[in-house]
Amino acid sequence: LCWAIQFVVSTSALDNGLMRTPPMGWMSWERFRCNIDCENDPKNCISENLFRDMADRLAEDGWKEMGYDHVMIDDCWSSMLRDKDGRLQPDPQRFPGGIAKLARYLHDRGLKLGIYGDLGTHTCGGYPGTTLDKIDTDAQTFASWGVDFLKLDGCYSNEEEQQKGYPLMSKALNATGRPIGYSCSWPAYRGGLPPSVNYTLLGEICNLWRNYDDIQDSWDSVQDITDWFFDNQEILQPEAGPGRWNDPDMLIIGNFGLSVDQSRSQMALWAIMAAPLIMSNNLRTLSSEARAILQNGAAIAINQDPMGVQGRRLLQERSHIEVYWRPLSQSASALVFLSRRQDMPYRYHTSLAKLNYTAGSYEAYDVFTGKTLSGLSATTEFTVSINPSGVVMWYVYPKMHHEHPQDDGRYPYVRQKYRMSSSLRFHMPRVVPPSLL
Repeated sequence: LCWAIQFVVSTSALDNGLMRTPPMGWMSWERFRCNIDCENDPKNCISENLFRDMADRLAEDGWKEMGYDHVMIDDCWSSMLRDKDGRLQPDPQRFPGGIAKLARYLHDRGLKLGIYGDLGTHTCGGYPGTTLDKIDTDAQTFASWGVDFLKLDGCYSNEEEQQKGYPLMSKALNATGRPIGYSCSWPAYRGGLPPSVNYTLLGEICNLWRNYDDIQDSWDSVQDITDWFFDNQEILQPEAGPGRWNDPDMLIIGNFGLSVDQSRSQMALWAIMAAPLIMSNNLRTLSSEARAILQNGAAIAINQDPMGVQGRRLLQERSHIEVYWRPLSQSASALVFLSRRQDMPYRYHTSLAKLNYTAGSYEAYDVFTGKTLSGLSATTEFTVSINPSGVVMWYVYPKMHHEHPQDDGRYPYVRQKYRMSSSLRFHMPRVVPPSLL
């Protein structure tokens, strides 16, 4: 009975109906960190101007239409002191208009505002934290400002405070009456794995959670995070699903540490993991290559698949080729062939049957080249050429039988927000499933 009561209370705390697919957007931390030097670096410091700039880019450069609809403030936004009523307040020099005005600016453009807090005496950057006695106050403050998302970090807190505080903030957010997505950093502070981490509870109180270390601007960091998540996939994979996501941290595509091939690799792996697609880059100066990867409609559609099943690593070959797989709606699936090699493009030979596909006729759409491979049976041998630290990513779907047409004889599942421009679609093969257009 006690367990049943606890379960009901916990689930009602996060009954917000949000983030049925992984959230998408932009966050300040990895690219802009805690840069508060607005006198000498006004365009890149943590200020309302930076977040308005990024909102403009999301709204005007096609990002919002692709699903990137959150602008998320990370650490170092607040004043060093709470106000006279004990409430958090933004730094008055860097956010002179206040957070509520910034939220209205985003909402007017069809975007959502995320903000950062920390369940401890201080944030990781040394700003006022949310101690247990301030949870209700801060939840109400965020709601009054029109905030749509809260990332709650865990610096300067202990295990007991986290055990109490993360569920309490979930209930406090729900009690505001405003739908606010909730990201918990709790598992990252407890080693990320059971028995120290209770993923059943996390799924009841949080929309997403950071499991592991912060990402850095390097391929080594991407590989380290990828290895940890897939080495522990038997534990982590079943815990993800609509409204409850594992978060391997931000997309660093468009910064300084990844090549174009490595950028495609991060996008592909995050799509397979059903990970939040939260960019941390400078959208004002993004290269055309980075933008093409981040706005790839097929990769996004795979990431946002409504079944919400996280993918798995199938193989680690002695050739240093790895194969990842994710089941998708409409009997489709995604495959990623990743090269960990450092020498030259590698020709990898396999068949769908060797990757546990059942007998049948399939087609495969190459996510990054736009080409379609037709006439595949499960036993058809094929070869993919994979660049060092690069990927080949396929959307695989069973070929439709003419006697059972659905819609136009292809795939009926169409997500309008992933439709590419007519100029892009013109260059794509006619047999591309509409679900990826």
